[in-house]
Amino acid sequence: MFIALVMIRCNPEEVAQAARAIVTEDGVQEVYSITGEWDLVAMVRVPEWEDINRIVTEHIHQVEGLQRTETHVAFQVLSKSDLEAAYQGFE
Repeated sequence: MFIALVMIRCNPEEVAQAARAIVTEDGVQEVYSITGEWDLVAMVRVPEWEDINRIVTEHIHQVEGLQRTETHVAFQVLSKSDLEAAYQGFE
């Protein structure tokens, strides 16, 4: 499984519309509206490396109102449930 976080800057009046359009794509798990330099962050989770490129270039970049994106690929994912599972039996 490959995971990418796509940072997205939009025209201010089109943030909500862009978020709704982006989250419809298969492979986009969640879209967060955030503060700071970026307006949105999309979490992309796909089985094939090439799917990240397809989602970002063929879907996200085509959404109306986008100004800029920056994609970060995760090397490793660690969750609270992973930590709890690792320590089961050591109580």
